[in-house]
Parts: sequence; structure tokens; C-alpha cells
Amino acid sequence: MSNLTAKDLYGGMTALVTPMLMDGRVDYVRWQELIQWQIKAQIRAIIVAGTTGESALLSLDEFQQLLTIAVECCKTTNTRVIAQTGHINTDAVIQSNNLAGEVGADAVLIVTPYYIRTTQLGLEQHFSKIADTSPLPVILYNVPTRTQNDMLAKTTASLANHKMIIGIKEAAVDKNRILELVRLLPKEFAILSGNDDTFLLSMQQGANGVISVASNVRPYAINQIATFMALGDVISAKKLNTSLANLYKMLSYQPNPIPVKFLLHAAGLIDAGIRLPLLWLEAKLTGSKAELVKIMNEIKTK
Repeated sequence: MSNLTAKDLYGGMTALVTPMLMDGRVDYVRWQELIQWQIKAQIRAIIVAGTTGESALLSLDEFQQLLTIAVECCKTTNTRVIAQTGHINTDAVIQSNNLAGEVGADAVLIVTPYYIRTTQLGLEQHFSKIADTSPLPVILYNVPTRTQNDMLAKTTASLANHKMIIGIKEAAVDKNRILELVRLLPKEFAILSGNDDTFLLSMQQGANGVISVASNVRPYAINQIATFMALGDVISAKKLNTSLANLYKMLSYQPNPIPVKFLLHAAGLIDAGIRLPLLWLEAKLTGSKAELVKIMNEIKTK
């Protein structure tokens, strides 16, 4: 049974890519190396098989192996392991949650159902049934630009009453959503930003931290920004965050995780593997060469 609570959900967390070989097979050696780098950067948690990890393109066996390796790598560290277990149907989520519990994850992150559009009541009952049977603490995940199911703040507030639901990763584009959540949710409920480019604003509004894509390539910096914000040093946080503007821009050139995998490959950290229907990023789409060189020089050094 996991001892993770909402109080542990703060600071910088990384939605890790799933490294793949050129033929599309998962590269488990590189996976371990990426995890060790995140641990060294003192990232609070890594997310296994999230959106950035190409969750919808992984088999259940691959998910289990990725998670098993992550748990083994992190078991004597301060970095927690969170498994993304969201699926279209409720029973599949429950199955993945049970697997995550057996492997030894600290919590599960569950995206709202996608493709099948439902009501707020449907979302509430979906997550309630999942939480009723979950062996691990549940973190809700709202990303309506991908799922077309926007879980409103009032629905999240209702679900927050469940003892197994301890937080939410909020990635709605509505910049007032974090304020709504802060107003409606109990103080002990964790609110995590799911957008790199606005996470500093989200923390100013009351979010506890961020689940980041950018921290795949700049874990130290993302973690430091979150630390500055927790200490109330907004000036230092803004200065460091501004220095990442080119990175944030580059990560938006194509749908996630295409750009971040391109950057990690350019830095020699992973092979150029990705799965259809995703395609590899063309170099001509990455902006100026000077911007790319600057980002490359900063990876693994800052």
C-alpha cells in the first residue's frame, strides 16, 4: 500500500518520454538512463506512460515493464513513481490500476476518457467507481484539448471528497481554471499544472507544482523554478522561466511528444524512435539553428 499523500505532490515532476529504437521497440536501457538523470535532478516524481510517454501506443506488457524498471530505479530515492492508467473504458482503468499496485507504483494518474464524450455526471461516476477499487492514490488528469471531455472545477470538487482521490493535473487552456480549483477544493487537495508555458502563473494562483514535458530536457531548471515559487522568490522564478522561452516555443512546433523526443535525440540521449501515427520532427521545423544550438548546450548542464 502506497504511503503517498497530497502533501507529497508538489514541485517539479516529469512526464517522461518512452525511448524507442528506430524500429519502434521500447529502449529499456535508455529508459533506465533517463530515470537516473531525473533522480539526479531531484525531480519529485516521474510519470510513466503518460501522454508524453505515448501511453495509447504501448501494450500492457510494455507498460508493465516500463513501470517495473521505474519502481526499481526509484525505490531507494526521493523520486516517486506515478503510473498513467487512463483508458476509454472504466474497467480497463481498474485493470491497469491493479497492475500498477502489484508492481509497486506510488500513485496513478488517470486522464478523463477520450473519444467517447460524456457528461459531468458520467465523469464523476467513472472516477468514483475507479477510486472505489483503486489500490493506489488517484490523481485526476484533465486535458480537454486532447480528450474533448472537459472536467469542470465543480466536478473535481465533488470527486475531491473521495478518500482515494488526492489531486489533479489540470491542463485546461482556461487560465482561470486554477483559480476556480483553488476556490472550490480543500487546501489539502493537490493541484498540479499540466502546461509548461503557464505553470509559473498557475503556481502564483495557488497550484502546488507542475507535471512537465520540458523537464525531460531541463529537469534542474523546472525543479528550481518550482522551488523558487514555493519559497516565495517570484523574481528568481520568473527570470529562470524566461530563459526557457525558446524551449517552450520549440516544444509547441508539433504535437507532444514529437518535439521533446527530437531534442533528446539531438542531445544523444535517445534513439530516433517514435510510433505511428506520430512522425519524427523535421529539422526545418525547429526554428533557427542558433536557438537549437543554445537548447542543446543547456541540456544535461542546467
